[in-house]
Amino acid sequence: MPHIKNALIRFRIIDRSIRNKYKPFPSKKELREACEEALYGMSDGANICDSTIEKDMFSMKMEHDAPIKYSKKNGGYYYEDPDFSINDIPLTEEDLSAIRFAVKTLMQFRDVDMFKQFGSAIDKIVDRVSISSHPDDKDISQFVQFETALSSGGNEYLPEVLNAIRNGLIIRFDYASFISGQTKSREVSPLLLKEYRNRWYLICFDQEKKDIITYGLDRMGELVLTEEKSTVPVDFDAALYFRYAYGITANNKTTPETIVFTAQNVAAKYIETQPFHDTQRLIERGNERTTFEVTLLPSEELIRNILSYAGEIEVKQPLSLRDEIIRRLRGMNAIYSLS
Repeated sequence: MPHIKNALIRFRIIDRSIRNKYKPFPSKKELREACEEALYGMSDGANICDSTIEKDMFSMKMEHDAPIKYSKKNGGYYYEDPDFSINDIPLTEEDLSAIRFAVKTLMQFRDVDMFKQFGSAIDKIVDRVSISSHPDDKDISQFVQFETALSSGGNEYLPEVLNAIRNGLIIRFDYASFISGQTKSREVSPLLLKEYRNRWYLICFDQEKKDIITYGLDRMGELVLTEEKSTVPVDFDAALYFRYAYGITANNKTTPETIVFTAQNVAAKYIETQPFHDTQRLIERGNERTTFEVTLLPSEELIRNILSYAGEIEVKQPLSLRDEIIRRLRGMNAIYSLS
């Protein structure tokens, strides 16, 4: 069964690589390296050989009608039908058996410390398969709705960026700024991949800015993994860097602040069960409002979350955060022309 499972995973990695518009026409060697990196965390050819990739592509053609072609001009593979994706093909009984096998394996390891951070994702997979013996059962949507997130893109860069982090290599990419709307070329030393609200971010040392910067993978394009070693001495500890962060915004130059806020008792129940941060503690429970304290770096993500509770939360301190909340509320008041 593991052999079958790995073959199915390779099919999807090959499919994703061929459809990668930012790195078209992957060679056989590049397809092998992508599969080996995803399955074994290395790409030296010790676990997957070129002949395995050849057999995989032949199987994809024969079993799934994949329109794989080779371009002599570009030295790589492509789909004759650019809209083809193996993900659109219905699951076979062999696929379902492999999924069931994988789910049973996940259930055995979901409480292991190493995988606890993925607990909610594993539980969702287990729940979906447990509800129906056939994961492609379309009728189940009439009775059960799972939370879904729209893909923001950029996930195709994960293997290459991870490879760069592991091997201390510099990467280059074009980056589209949300603020300026301009696209500029960046050259960075990758340090950490971090997911936040279904988006992937890269924390890296920017060679031009000489500082640690966060970039969203969904705004990257034309990513190139170089063979240049990063020589910038960056003393970076991911756990310490994000220790007092809320969301994706963090830095090692600002001191965290003690934030005190009150919440109406109904909202307080939600906040108690879903704390803002692991430093959160209850200070006082009153008749109408509950007081909390949390130690954090004030961030845009934190402000947006506080505002999502509207008048149910009042920030008491620090005054700088309170004043920023007031400023934004006045802006909302002006927009809605409230008296």
